[in-house]
Amino acid sequence: MNEEVLQDALANPQNVGEIPDADAVGTVGSPDCGDMVRMWIKYKEQDGKKVIDKATFQSFGCQTAIAVASLATQLIKGKTREEALDLSAEELSKPLGPLPPMKIHCGQMVEGALKAALEAETAEKATCALRRPQRRTLP
Repeated sequence: MNEEVLQDALANPQNVGEIPDADAVGTVGSPDCGDMVRMWIKYKEQDGKKVIDKATFQSFGCQTAIAVASLATQLIKGKTREEALDLSAEELSKPLGPLPPMKIHCGQMVEGALKAALEAETAEKATCALRRPQRRTLP
């Protein structure tokens, strides 16, 4: 693992905190057991495509998860939902170099929070579509 990149990401984490009007939010883990990552995503239209405009996070527990989340929020900016869904934990943590076996779960938590947010957005749209009142026509 690249300790210099890790220390920089911890000393200067990027995109920490909530987005109040986020389009999607995903959480992995639980503060009760120690490790948790939550990610917020906001989209914008760019060149006729919906892309990630901003992503932020909160992480409790593992320092490596904080570093990976900070790097991941920068990496996904400008990507479509589909492009972001295709990213693996290894790709999200790549700037840190190979993670030691005992830290691989940190990258997986960030990947999980990202995918949970992206999938929650889709589920929310489906739920809203189901709730939409149906128009009746009278005979």
